[in-house]
Formats: sequence, C-alpha cells, structure tokens
Amino acid sequence: MSGTAEPLPLALPQRGLILRESRQLWAALAALIVLPFALDAIGLTLITATDVVIFALAVLGLNILVGWTGLTSFGHGAWFGIGAYAVAILQTRLVPGDMALPLLGALAITGVAALAAGALILRRRGVYFSLLTLAFTAMLYAIAFRWTDLTGGENGIGNLHRWAVLQEPGAYYAAVSGIAFAVLVALWRFRRSPMGTVLVAIRENEQRAGFLGYATNRYKLAAFVISATITGLAGALSAYSHRFTSADPISIAFSGELLAMVVIGGMRSFLGPALGALFYILFREFLSIYTADWLLYFGLLFVAFIVFSPDGLVGIAARLLKPFRRVPTEGAAMAARRAGASGRVPARFIAEGRGTGPVLVADAIRKNFGPVNAVRGVSFAVADKTLHALIGPNGAGKTTAFNLLSGMFRPSGGSIRLDGQEIAGLEPHAITRAGLGRSFQITNLFPGLSVQENVRLAVQARHAAHFSPWRDALSIRAIADDTAELLRWTGLAGIERAEAGSLSYGGQRLLDMGLALATQPRVLLLDEPLAGLAAAERERVGELIKALSADIPVLLVEHDIDRVFRLADRVTVMADGAVLVDGSVADARDDARVQAVYLGSGTAAIAAKPRASAAEAETLLAMEGVDTFYGKSHILNGVNLTVNRGEVVALLGRNGAGKSTLLKTLIGTASPAAGRIVLANRDIAGLSPDKIAWLGIGYVPQGRALFAGMSVAENLGLGRLRRLTGAGIHWDEEKVLEFFPRLKERWTVDAARLSGGEQQMVAVARALSGDTRLLLLDEPFEGLSPAVTEELFEAFDRLRREIAIILVDHHLDLALALSDRTVALERGSVQWAGESRLLREDQELRRKVLWL
Repeated sequence: MSGTAEPLPLALPQRGLILRESRQLWAALAALIVLPFALDAIGLTLITATDVVIFALAVLGLNILVGWTGLTSFGHGAWFGIGAYAVAILQTRLVPGDMALPLLGALAITGVAALAAGALILRRRGVYFSLLTLAFTAMLYAIAFRWTDLTGGENGIGNLHRWAVLQEPGAYYAAVSGIAFAVLVALWRFRRSPMGTVLVAIRENEQRAGFLGYATNRYKLAAFVISATITGLAGALSAYSHRFTSADPISIAFSGELLAMVVIGGMRSFLGPALGALFYILFREFLSIYTADWLLYFGLLFVAFIVFSPDGLVGIAARLLKPFRRVPTEGAAMAARRAGASGRVPARFIAEGRGTGPVLVADAIRKNFGPVNAVRGVSFAVADKTLHALIGPNGAGKTTAFNLLSGMFRPSGGSIRLDGQEIAGLEPHAITRAGLGRSFQITNLFPGLSVQENVRLAVQARHAAHFSPWRDALSIRAIADDTAELLRWTGLAGIERAEAGSLSYGGQRLLDMGLALATQPRVLLLDEPLAGLAAAERERVGELIKALSADIPVLLVEHDIDRVFRLADRVTVMADGAVLVDGSVADARDDARVQAVYLGSGTAAIAAKPRASAAEAETLLAMEGVDTFYGKSHILNGVNLTVNRGEVVALLGRNGAGKSTLLKTLIGTASPAAGRIVLANRDIAGLSPDKIAWLGIGYVPQGRALFAGMSVAENLGLGRLRRLTGAGIHWDEEKVLEFFPRLKERWTVDAARLSGGEQQMVAVARALSGDTRLLLLDEPFEGLSPAVTEELFEAFDRLRREIAIILVDHHLDLALALSDRTVALERGSVQWAGESRLLREDQELRRKVLWL
C-alpha cells in the first residue's frame, strides 16, 4: 500500500485531539491580539508585550528538547545569545540598514553552530548531556565577554536599525507576533509529524525506540538543531526590539530563567511554556518595583512548582477545573479487550528472504563482562519457518545471547549472520532494519503512550516517511491500516486508548510481542513471551507463536518447558554460558545432563507432595469493601479479603483482574478510594508505603525491582535498615540465609549480575529483612527454570511456618499446592473464595472459577 493514498477518516478520539490542539492555535492567536491591550491596562508597554512574545518563542523552542524529547538543557540561553549577536554583527558590519538578510543569516549561523555542538554534546545522555550544555554556555559567555573586537565585550553591540515601517513599537509587535504565530503553526504541525511522535517516544523509552529501528541520535540531533534555531530566532528578534545586544543572554542565569519558564508553564503542554514566559515577565515587572532581589523570590517559586505542581500552571488550571468536568468512570484497562481468533500472520508483516539456508546463524559468539564469561563460544542456526527454542537454567546466558544477537551488547568474539549479512557489532536500530525483531524479558514499552500509539510507532519505523518533520503521522493510510490490523491480530483490539503502562503484565507482554512483529522482521526473537500470562491466555499465545513461526522463524526463550517441548521444531540448551545440547526436542528432553541441570522434579511432582498447613485461627489482615482507581479506571470494586496468621492465600484470576493492584493497595503504592484495610487491629488504608512497611508487610513486586549496582548484602541491608520496629518476626542476615543459602555465595556480587532465580531470591530476602509478619508475592515463579522454581517453592513451603503469605502467580498447580485458601478475582471483584484443596481436587470447579 502506498503512503500517498488518501487519508483515512480519523477515529473520534483522534478527531477530538486535533480539535483540542487546533483550539490552542486559535487561543494563541487571540492572546497575541489581546496581549498589548491587556498589558496596557495594567500599566505595561508595547515593548513589554514584545518581550513576552519573544520569550514565549524562546521557551517553545527549548521545550522541543525538555518537554518533547526529555533532554534537559541548562545552557539554552547560548542560542538566544548567538542569534542576537549574529544579527547584530551582520547588520552593523555587512548589511547596514537591512533586517531580512541579517535575520536569515543569524538563523543559518545558529543552525550550523547547533549542528556542530549537538553532534558533540549528544554523545552523552542524562545528566552528562545537561552538564555539557552548561559547560558550553559558560565557555561562550567567557568568549563573548572578552572578545571585544567582535562582540563589544561588556559594552555589547548597539545602534541596530529597524526598517522605517517597523519603527513604531506597535508595528514591530505586530511583525514579531506574526512570526511567532507562523512558528507556532509550524510547531503544531511538527509535533504531529512522524519525527515529532518519535521525539516523544525517545522521551518515554529511548532504548525501545532504537529496537524498533529508529536511529535515535539522528532524531535527537534534529530536535537539538530545530530547538536551538527557534531560540536563536527569538534572540535575533530581541536584538532588533531593544536595538542592542550583549553577553547577558548567554549567561548561565538567563538559561536557568528560560528553563524555569518552561517548568512553571508546563513542559508537557503545547502552550504551557508560553504561559510560563508571560508569568515570568509579569513577575519580573511588578516585583522588581518593590525589591531588587526579585530573582531570588522567582527561584523560590520555581522550586515550589517543581515540588507541588510539576505539570506547572497548566496542571494547576486542570486541577481547579476538575470539579466542573464530568469524567466517566471506566473499567480496568484490559476490561474492554476483544480477543478473537487471530489466524495466520498478515502478509504485510512478513519480510521476504534474501538468501538460502538458515536465516540466523550464531557462530562461536562470546561475551565477557570483565573476568566473567557470560557467553562462551555459543553456536546455533535458526532455519526458515521454524520455531527454535533456546532454553536452559537461570544464569545460563540465554538473555545475554539475545542481547548479542540484537545489538544491545557488542560480542567479544564470533560471528552473527542474518540472511547471510554480518550483523555482529551493529547498532540495535541497524540490526532491526536488517530484519531482526525482538521482545524483552522485562517488558519494554512506551508506558506513558496509548496502546495504539505504541503500535503505530513500531509500524511507522519501517515507513518511508518515518523521518518526516511535516507530514501528519495520523493521516498516513498505510500506517493506520497496519496498526489496526496488528492490534486485531495480537488480540489488543478494544483497548487502543489505554495507556500501555496501565495494562496488566500479561497485556504488556502481548503488546511487547506486537511491537516486535510490527518491525516486519525476517526473524523474531521472543524472550519469555508467556511469562505472567494466565493459563487460558498462555494457551492462546502459545498457539499464536506456533502459527507465527510457520511464516516468520522464531527464536524463543521460555521456561514453560512442557509447552516448549510441544511447540518447538528444534531446541538449543545452554548451561553456564555454553551450548549443552543442540538438536531435536527428543534430544533435549532425553539428555541426562539437561535433566540434571534444568528440569528438576517437574511441576506435577512438586504439586503432588502433601503440604501441612500452619494457619492459625487469628485474623492478621482484613480488607472490607475496598475500591481502588487508577485515574478514571475502576480497578478494585468492593473487595473483601481476610488472611489469618500463618496462612498462605492464593490470589488468582485472569490477566487484568486486579490481582497486582490488590497487592499494591495493601502496600500503599495505590491508595484505596473507599473501604478499610486492617492489619493486626490497625487501619492502614491510605498510609504511605514506608509506614505500611514499618508495620510488618514485605512486598516482592513483579519484575523484582532490585537496586542495580548494589550487592546482595547492600540490597538486604537497605531492606531492614528502617524496619526494626518489632512488628512481626525479626529476620536478620543469619535467618534469611537459612532459607536462601545460595545467596551466601553471592553476598558481595552486584544484584544485576545474578541469574533470574538468584535475583528472585534476593527480592524475597529483601522483603523479609527487618521485622515482617506478612509477605506479598507477585508472580514469584515467573521466568524461572523448573529446577529453580522447585527450590523457591520449597523455601516458601518452609516460610509458611514463620509468616503469612499472599501469593499471586499464574502457575496454578504450584499456587494451589502451596496455598491454604484461594481468592479468585474477576474484573476487580471477588468471584469465589474457599479452600485451595477444592480447586486442586475438582477440575470442573477450577475451570468454572478461573475461566479456564
């Protein structure tokens, strides 16, 4: 399909967005007309009105970096000063009396300077980028102040001229306003363009944008140059306005003022920074009448906005108007999902092969992290239209191998060929464009964007217009068609408007896989795509992956070993960074070494072993009529739940049923809107997470959330540092290591370097450390090999004699075998509660209760 076809009729939400944004343009035009009259009414001049528009233009340029791309520049005043100096020098020395040529020359000089500086500064990210902009500004200020022959030094450059028609302040204000409005319209268009949408994606998750095929440094450089040029334009107009320029705008203080205007106005809003510029001018003009220290008070106000209203004046206005706006209550994000039969992969997502033989070949690839050999000479080949499984115990090096294949890490040695093309050492975006798509073990999305925006960004990456700064991204028919088709095929239709970060973990898994497929891969790498999925969803997605592999070869890492053996065409087993077995399913299943290091006793054997209950009659925790909202989404609805001392309660249900939200409500990261939560006769509803933790609740979140860069000992030390309160059993280092002896060998190792199973043990041990009486476990068996799952299960079975546990996990047999009682949730409400024994013994009841 051609991207030049007529635009699709826009969906109602998109029409509403366009209408709201176009209203902002009309509001801006009206404000430009009214501004001089309004300022005159309060005793300010047309020159002040012109300054407001110029500063608004400067901060709108800065906001392309800060608000759109997520790059904080501490030195953007440099571009304001460069624009001002350039127009002054060009007019006074080369084209006296003219305004147009100096202005155009100033824009060209600013753009070229920004291109050179950006190419250097953008080599660093985060705080290093910000510090480099600061250093750049300090250096330019020193040059401008001392290079007297060129810049006039401390005297600056004066005697600038305006055309006769622009001599009057009113005429010049009209000209500046016209230029500002034209820039505003261009920015509105730019924000809706493919390039503009990618900048927002970079702000949300730059790594994922790279793995979709976007050369993120190229986009950031374009944003840097456009941002600097607009701010330089403001500086040039300011020089003409005051007929003078000096080094003052290049000072660090002025750059700080520009950044403050953006923050005070609202950096995530289109017109918010312009509102901040108006606020700044008014604050300066009126407060400076009473005190020379007005900038000190402005700084205090800036700090107050950061602390109390990070979304600025726009956010304050939204909160003030909230009582007067009707916001409809919705169900949980996943509630509206329509998951039908997917069928074969749509042909538009299948890439044609460029060669014969295996599609992906890894030949003796190696990766060393200092003295640690994470991957040692691994070789395997993925044939076309097959499902190739890569399995092994936690810490075997599977995900590291994935990272080598996809470009996250550069191999220490070996060769990687995709369709005969060597890709080892290429950047992730280049490897993606070569035809390798991947999902991630820990879901890797754009959490603040909607499901539809996530998918559209992934589809857009392979469209010819992906770098366009002008075309309307929403009106490109091919992108819209592919987005809708992929949403249908992955089973995400119906929840297009939901924020990706608000989806259940299973929903995020599906979306992550959909993003990988949207890149039209020649081979697809799926890293534990079934982890965190309910039983029915696991079956559906497993069959989906098998059907997909008939058209696109799949390299799959997965710990659901029974499903792997049922679906895979070929299996490579890794252990200790090397290949143990590479062959058929039978070869892997029957190999004694694989059984010894990986398979363990098996889920059936673990679940069949009788487990003695340690539950007492005394109630430890009670939830009564608890409601919890995420924004306008009603997640928990009148939940009642009790946990006795020593009891293990399984919290089960489909993806999106509200299980994780219930745990977050208990620990305080999601505040209940109604109801009571009583822990040991104390109401804890609405308390902050730290206070709830002090009262004896330990929480193991899904994904572990360890402190990377800290050792095992330091992670556990932080866990018990503030939890010595006497609320529950005291878990010191010696007691924790009784349950997780393996951690003693890893005591000084960085937690980020541990295997998945060891990381899970650290997460549980950290939650226990200190004084704890209730343990909340969110998907503790997710992503673990069978052998490690068994080890962790036995540890939990021993823990029940010490502490009460609430367990959320999609391994039903394990959850039911471990628990005394089960509470089943459906759409945020308790659907069933009773002894776990009933669900273990009655398969028909299990199917009915858990919607299997």
